[in-house]
Amino acid sequence: MRVIAGTARSLPLKCMEGLDTRPTTDRIKETLFNMLQPDLPGCRFLDLFAGSGAIGIEALSRGAKAAVFVENNRKAAACIRENLAFTRFLDRARVMETEAASALNLLAREEAFDIIFLDPPYGKDLEKEILSILSHSSLADENTVLILEAPKNYDAGWMEAYGFSPFKTKTYKTNQHLFIGRITGESHI
Repeated sequence: MRVIAGTARSLPLKCMEGLDTRPTTDRIKETLFNMLQPDLPGCRFLDLFAGSGAIGIEALSRGAKAAVFVENNRKAAACIRENLAFTRFLDRARVMETEAASALNLLAREEAFDIIFLDPPYGKDLEKEILSILSHSSLADENTVLILEAPKNYDAGWMEAYGFSPFKTKTYKTNQHLFIGRITGESHI
């Protein structure tokens, strides 16, 4: 696993041993960031369920002004810190070693993020908890792009009840990225 492009291009990243995390492959990461590239320079990036931190680090390498990494696994959070030190992005990053929902509550008074990336463990409905919190939060405004990494056959029909809707989907061999925005002008849960 490596940084694909930007100031830290080609630097190798560490990832945790075992199956506790599902690192996004370099090919999928490259496709994702080619789609996001126009929105990255100067953006605030939130990487929820960050694993090794590869997604947020890629955002920093490609010009994000700041990134927050949220990971509750102690070993994974240590891995993120090592990767940030190696890529020299510690000064533009914050690692929060806590559950994603708790992190959102701690961040509640901050300005909106431009991009929020969610890669929760599959099948636990954690993305529903996150969108429920964000539906009442200023962390995701009408300009925020949320990206959910989900299984290929994922049904996102539930999102409208929380005030969000997918506006683009990129499907890969076994999974997909759903690009989600806030629905404006309506009241929601």
